[in-house]
Amino acid sequence: VQLQASGGGLVQAGGSLRLSCAGSGFTLYYYTIGWFRQAPGKEREGVICISSRGRITYYADSMKGRFTISRDSAQNTVYLQIDSLKPEDTAVYYCAADTSVVPSCNSYGMNYWGKGTLVTVSS
Repeated sequence: VQLQASGGGLVQAGGSLRLSCAGSGFTLYYYTIGWFRQAPGKEREGVICISSRGRITYYADSMKGRFTISRDSAQNTVYLQIDSLKPEDTAVYYCAADTSVVPSCNSYGMNYWGKGTLVTVSS
């Protein structure tokens, strides 16, 4: 069972990126998937989460408006769309899955984590 985040890179402020979280060994559609990020020198924070039923949860009000989560069951992939990128969005972005019987978007419940992908936003 693995998750692999990809799609990061260097972008200018105001641009957009779509990050991908590909699953192998299990079907992402059946589980709660969250996106998290960790900026240099800061603690990890949650961005957005989608449950198996498609319920979307933002971890903070500050994440609403520019971050969108979606999934493609055929590709077994969950996406994170980031629009109007800001320099403060610079971070390593991770995807994670909660495959427990009673899943939630709580980061402590995420039992599978992918390697992150670095997003760097220049001003």
